[in-house]
Amino acid sequence: MTEALGSTATPESGRPEDEVTTKRGRRGGKRAKKGPFGRLALFYRQIIAELRKVVWPTRSQLSTYTSVVIVFVVIMIGIVTVIDYGFNNAIKYVFG
Repeated sequence: MTEALGSTATPESGRPEDEVTTKRGRRGGKRAKKGPFGRLALFYRQIIAELRKVVWPTRSQLSTYTSVVIVFVVIMIGIVTVIDYGFNNAIKYVFG
């Protein structure tokens, strides 16, 4: 299985350096004990690394997607309006 560069997935077979433990039984490396600011900085670095992997749409694709969504929403509003009008008239007919 091929993984992307910088993936956060764990490898299927462990590397020899992953088996090294410290005196307390904890593993070293990126998961070493860090303060809250160190963990926060790591979190933001990982966010930026993931955002760099995203394939962003071009301007024409974005305008096409936006227009499709707007047309779909307008059609759905029309359908719901017609159904609501029909139920409203049916309720008026039945109850009075």
